[in-house]
Amino acid sequence: MKQRLLSLLLLAGVLASGAKEAQAHPHVWITAASEVIYAADGSMSGVRHAWTFDDMFSTYALQGIETKVKGVYSREELAPLAQTNVESLKEFDFFTFAKADGRKEKFLEPVDYFLEYKDSALTLHFTLPLKTPVRPKVLALEVFDPAFFIDFKFADKDPIKLVGAPAACQLKFQRPNDSTATAQRLTEDNFASGDNSNYGAMFANKISVQCP
Repeated sequence: MKQRLLSLLLLAGVLASGAKEAQAHPHVWITAASEVIYAADGSMSGVRHAWTFDDMFSTYALQGIETKVKGVYSREELAPLAQTNVESLKEFDFFTFAKADGRKEKFLEPVDYFLEYKDSALTLHFTLPLKTPVRPKVLALEVFDPAFFIDFKFADKDPIKLVGAPAACQLKFQRPNDSTATAQRLTEDNFASGDNSNYGAMFANKISVQCP
């Protein structure tokens, strides 16, 4: 129960308040790696994420979890926390936004989710099935926190993979441009007035898949 309350505090209550208050910098850092999943008929069917939280967040989230071996957390022991995490993230659309040929697409509830503890960090694995599989010429995915309470940085090695995609599909990945984002950064006056509802979009990780 304690870990559930901790996770809800961190991933729901704190995020919600962060969106309302002046937040000019992140408080949680995630290193991400994602896979864009395709069905046998060549349609894009979902996105699989692996999000590794920073050491401080990981340590705090693990407080109160009982384990058979001290310092070792099994998938089963972390299962309640994993469930709470994905439930809490639902309110924020899992920070994953998709467009197929310019049209917004929706995801279903996450599946195959679990937490992994390694090298003093928690990694949340989960798959977001697309509500309706699509076969667009241009698929656009963005991963970011609109309030910029969480900073998403994709891994340096293999940040994005296509799984089962038609051979002719081409993947492009654009990381946030720090210099551009800094130049466009809202002033503290903007934050004080509450004008920060989509501030994090300037730090979005952009994935594009083009298929003939």
